[in-house]
This record gives sequence, C-alpha cells and structure tokens, in this order.
Amino acid sequence: MVIGIVVFILSLLIGVPIAFCLGISSIAILYTNHIPFMVIAQRMFTGIDVFPFMAIPFFILAGELMNKSGITTRLVKFSDLFVGHIKGGLSHINVVSNMFLAGISGSAVADASAIGSMMLPAMKEKGFDIDFSAAITAASSVVGPVIPPSIPMVIFALLSGQSVAALFIAGMIPGILLGLSLLALSYFISVKRNYPKREEKIGWQEFIISCIHAIVPLMMPLIILGGILSGVFTATEASAIAVVYALIIGFLAYRTLKIKDLQDAFISTAKTTGVVFLVIACANIFNWLLSVEQVPQLMASIFTENISNPFMFLLILNILLLFLGTFMEGTAAMIITVPIFLPIAVSYGINPVMFGIIVVLNLMIGLITPPVGLCLYVVCGIAKISLERISIAIIPFLIVEIAILLLVTYVPFLTLWLPSLLGYVR
Repeated sequence: MVIGIVVFILSLLIGVPIAFCLGISSIAILYTNHIPFMVIAQRMFTGIDVFPFMAIPFFILAGELMNKSGITTRLVKFSDLFVGHIKGGLSHINVVSNMFLAGISGSAVADASAIGSMMLPAMKEKGFDIDFSAAITAASSVVGPVIPPSIPMVIFALLSGQSVAALFIAGMIPGILLGLSLLALSYFISVKRNYPKREEKIGWQEFIISCIHAIVPLMMPLIILGGILSGVFTATEASAIAVVYALIIGFLAYRTLKIKDLQDAFISTAKTTGVVFLVIACANIFNWLLSVEQVPQLMASIFTENISNPFMFLLILNILLLFLGTFMEGTAAMIITVPIFLPIAVSYGINPVMFGIIVVLNLMIGLITPPVGLCLYVVCGIAKISLERISIAIIPFLIVEIAILLLVTYVPFLTLWLPSLLGYVR
C-alpha cells in the first residue's frame, strides 16, 4: 500500500489525470503483491455495473438540455426581480441564479459555465472588478451540488447504502445557508467598493411575465423531489423524467431547442459521463485493494484508540477532506474516503446522512480551492484572468463557505431536521 500511495502522489504531482493516477497506483500494488492483472478489468466493470449510476448521465443531460433551452436567461431575469435593486445587484443576481439553477443541473462546473458566460460580461460592463466577479461566480457555483438534485449525493448514496431522497432533503438547508452567506459577503464588499445596483423600477407586467417564464424550469426540482418523496419513482427514474421534462420545455414550451442542439448536448453529456465513470471504475480497483489490505479496519482502530471525542474526529475529517479536495477530483476523493471513514463515523454515533452532507460540502468547496479547483479554471477561461488573481479574490468566499461547513458539521439539526420530519431519519 505504501508503494501504491507513493506512486499515486508522484503521478498526481506530475499532472497525470486523477483516473489514471488511481489506475497506475493500483497496478503498482497488484504487481508488488503478485495479484493477476485480470483483477483490473473485473473491478473496473464491477465498479460501474450499478443500475442507479444511470442517474448520473441522465441528470447531466437534463442540465445540458435546460441550459440550451435558454432557461439561464430567464432565471437571471427572475433573480433580478428580488435582488437587483440591492447594492451590488448583479453580484446578488449571480448568487440567486446559481441557487435556482442548482435545482436543475446538480453540477457545480455546469452552473459556473452557464452563469459565468452570462453574468461576467454584464458585471464587467457595469464596473465590477473582474476578479471579484469571477470569484463570486465560482463561489456560488458550489451551491449547485448541495441543493438537490445532486450528482455527488447520488454517488455517496450508492457508496454508503443511504437513501438518495434523504440526502437530497438533508442538503436543502445547508445549500440555502451557503447562498445566504455569499449574499451577505457580496453585499458587504459591494458597499465597501461602491458597486452599482439596478436603478430602474420593474413594472407589474414585466414582473408577472418574468415569474411565468421562471415557473416552468423551477417545476423540475419540484417534480423530481415530489416524485421521489411520494414513492412514485426512484432517483434513477427521476433523472430520466427530468430529461423528458427538459425536452418538453425546450421544444414545446419555449421552442428554443433545436434538433442540432441535441447533438451538442449528447456529446457534452457523453464526455462528462465518460470522465466520471472512468474515475469511478479506476477508484473501485483502489478501493478493492484497500479492503484486501484491511486499511479501513486499520484506520478505524487508529481513530478509536487515539480519539475518543466525535467532535475532534469531525474536525480531522474536515481538514483531511478539504486537503484532498485541493488536489483531487471530488468523485475520486469520495469513492476512496467514504468506505474508510463512514464506518468510523457510525462508530462515533454520527448519522450517515449527516456524514454524507459533510463529505459533499467539503469536496464541493474543493472545486474552488487552488491549485486544482475545476470551477476556478472554468471561470478563469470565461473571465480571461489568471489563476493567481482569482485565487486571491476567492479567499473571503472560501472563509465564509468553510464557516458554513463547520456550522453544518457541529449543528446536526441543520441537516437532519427535514429528513427526520419526513421520516427518513430517526
């Protein structure tokens, strides 16, 4: 295992993609233990031969179709109705639009791309500093996988055996808290730098039209959650229904989706799904080797012998996950860490659903943490600024999001109240 970890770290440092880092390090462990290489194909196939994983490409495709249908523009206008008149209005619209879009795409990177392409040029034109604009865009995209539906939560549910519905419901309050904290920080900075707000008033007719246009896409998360919670369909079936709903909106309701757009949506979905599934497949080899070498049992004994306080365990867990999120893609980090730390968390009396929200929050914050924060790279490309500039500008937002993470970690009520209210947690 030591050889495998050294190979993994060296591969990561020289820039090898995370999926291949996992694969190469697994091969090194297999070779040194004289285990047949046929295990690679077996474990890779076993890792992705899981029916509920079908929810991942369907949710990705639904988000692609909704974005190509022009719903981002309508959600931005809808957000403007409520926060555009506040000091630094466009920055608040950025955050609120991401919160609305979170209920549709379930992907932080997709949200950063969709909102960033629209909001960054507008904010630059109105006199907002480009590094602040890029930072608020990247920071608010993290809300996407926390407010349901959420692709990382689907993956956690499959790794842990927990209910997808319970995780979706548990993520709602933390997601809203994240959004509100970003709005508060954005307002403070906007007042300090004297950023502009919307001066013109919106008439009742325009208000009603914007609300009608926004209601259609915002029905999607209600249909998904309502169907899952009522037992009408599973999370996997809900993802397919989301695609059908997105097609109906694009072709019939808005009539903005064209046949040629389907090709781009399918190709983009295939690329994203391919990356995610390759990471899952390679990580499954590594996980199997961890189990064979009894690493989870070893880690459990180390923690239980040296740490008696669950609060200290959670603090160490947060530090470790934030560190991993800085260098690793979230899916890979989750697949490696959850099988090890979930049994330990349960032994400390920590609810698995709460543990899942903590893991997802940590790894999503990793998306805006340099040097490997994917959302930072996406926004840098749109804003045309260096990674160094956005890394400095993102620091206040990182501090606020880590504060919310600690609040969620040590106040179980925030994650468990809604699931317990609906009977998912006892």
